[in-house]
Amino acid sequence: MTQGHRDKLEAVCAEFSELLSEAVTEESVRALAAKYLSKKGPLSEVMKSMKDLSGDERKSVGQAFNKAKGQIDTEVAAKLQSFAEEKRKAYLNRWIDVTVPGRQQATGALHLLTQVQKECVDIFRGLGFGMATGPQIETDFHSFEALAIPKNHPARDMQDTFYLGDEMVLRPHTSPVQIRTMQSQEPPIAIIAPGVVYRRDDDPTHSPMFMQIEGLWVDKVVRFSDLKGVLWHFVNTFFGKSLEIRFRPSYFPFVEPGAEVDMQCSFCDGAGCGVCKGTGWVEIGGAGMVDPAVFANVNVDSEAWTGFAFGMGIERMAMLKYGVNDIKYYYEGDLRFLRQFS
Repeated sequence: MTQGHRDKLEAVCAEFSELLSEAVTEESVRALAAKYLSKKGPLSEVMKSMKDLSGDERKSVGQAFNKAKGQIDTEVAAKLQSFAEEKRKAYLNRWIDVTVPGRQQATGALHLLTQVQKECVDIFRGLGFGMATGPQIETDFHSFEALAIPKNHPARDMQDTFYLGDEMVLRPHTSPVQIRTMQSQEPPIAIIAPGVVYRRDDDPTHSPMFMQIEGLWVDKVVRFSDLKGVLWHFVNTFFGKSLEIRFRPSYFPFVEPGAEVDMQCSFCDGAGCGVCKGTGWVEIGGAGMVDPAVFANVNVDSEAWTGFAFGMGIERMAMLKYGVNDIKYYYEGDLRFLRQFS
């Protein structure tokens, strides 16, 4: 019985060797090996008939099986090596025209939003602002409570926040960076805080994830006129031409007074066009004087210090500067779009 098994294994190996000699591609060699070495292949079929053998006989046949399998593995490796050697020789013997110009390698570039963020930061740094960053997963305290937005405050509905639990959120704005800075640093403070934020929003001009940049200046005497002067300088420097800005009274829980910030449309210079919907003005963000309640939450004496804060969207500023009409273009990875700004 044991000799019969060994004869079958030798026959399988001989059959495999003959078929292997006829294989002319790497793919056919691998397919042949997979067929003979699979659980339902000829070798395995021989092994399935070992159940009626004695212990010594199974051991003997098992050794023969391992030898047959090793022989097939060796022949396959040798065949594949011969193919690799043929390819190597063909490669070394190929004819090369050294006069043909080399292929031009495409170079990478910063993403448009990264470029715009860097430009914004550089402008504010020129005014003396330092850059500050913070975590994207934030506490409820830093995102709302410290900004004078308690849990029952209606302004929470304005944020459409992604909650990760009762006390943790994906930050809906970069204002927590301002809170953390005021907690860890004594005034005077002048920071710019760029970063990614998250809100439940999705349309041609909004995305669930977007980039924001906020500024904070706290000092002995900071006036509303200082806020307007800083933003006027930013707008004119960023767009490279003289544009007016205006403040419209608005409500934000963490500033008092608060304002929506508009700038003269950079496409029509205020004459009226499709971008500004004929008004000559486009909104760029919100701003205001820091509410004393916020100072109290971070242990800053509002009698001794005053400050202003502002915020705007990086995507929004890029749209207004380069005429991008859909926020999704920034995130689709379409090289035809991205190469326009490389």
